[in-house]
Amino acid sequence: METIKNYLETMFQNLPNTAEVKKAKMELGQMMEDKYTELLQEGKSENEAVGTVISEFGNLEELAESLGIKEVVQEEKETPKRIVTLDEAKEFIKDKIRHAYFIAIGVLLCILSPCGCILFDYYAPALEVVLGCTLLFVLVAMGVGMFVFSGLSMGKWEFMDKELCTIEIKTAEYVKREQEGYRMIHIGKLTIGVILCIISVIPVMIISEIEGIAKSEGIGVVFMFVAVAIAVFLFVSAGIQSGAYEKLLGLSYYSGTNTIYTGKQKRITHYNNKIVENIMSVYWPTITCIYLCWSFLTYDWHFTWIIWVLAAVVEMFINTIFKE
Repeated sequence: METIKNYLETMFQNLPNTAEVKKAKMELGQMMEDKYTELLQEGKSENEAVGTVISEFGNLEELAESLGIKEVVQEEKETPKRIVTLDEAKEFIKDKIRHAYFIAIGVLLCILSPCGCILFDYYAPALEVVLGCTLLFVLVAMGVGMFVFSGLSMGKWEFMDKELCTIEIKTAEYVKREQEGYRMIHIGKLTIGVILCIISVIPVMIISEIEGIAKSEGIGVVFMFVAVAIAVFLFVSAGIQSGAYEKLLGLSYYSGTNTIYTGKQKRITHYNNKIVENIMSVYWPTITCIYLCWSFLTYDWHFTWIIWVLAAVVEMFINTIFKE
């Protein structure tokens, strides 16, 4: 009977893990088990029973219509898929982790960019425009440069978004193990990030209540920016690395008893202009940086939310013109 179960897994391993497919698999499994039991009761040997069951129920294309999955089987047969190998999956994860840290450091630099202006404004106002603004633009330029460089370096993996891809069971199992091993690190990064965001305003609150140390408020504000920058760094790096595992597992159509993943390959927006596509790959992280910098510099939290509305309108405008 174990041979029949394994054969059943093989029959369904390339089909999407939908409710109708799972139902069809369960029905076919029960039919095979009933036939196997019936043959044993008739005095057939185990090998004869297995052979008869497989010959009678082993062609999924012939049974697809009666099982209610004819369209699914036909689509799977007609749609060629590129197989992402285990070595490619390992290389993708490695590149994606590097990409995560490049993007996270870029965001961190953008958030820290106003700190020079703040410090010079408190301690050397005459140098604020020259040195403070220079430092601001240098850090922003470095951050955006890291966004662009990292986005371009990931270009070799664009086929995962532009082609239908799949991964084998052993590859999906490897990725799932890597994901499980990273889970606690991911949780730890998110937890520390939330804590840093909460405590970031404490120095400013304490210093603002102490008389006679007005100039020290600059240190408090800078500490707030540093804490928020580190928190966002943790959020971004954790999210992108976790997304790498989800990306690969999203290619898996394995629907066996030991289901690895139930999703399908995700499709992303593509643009007919390469520069626009690179910019849009870091569009929302950049908007987040601008929002945080603007909000913390002005404390106009009641108004700065408008940037999200404007950003959404701009994205719609860009998609209308450049989206494929």
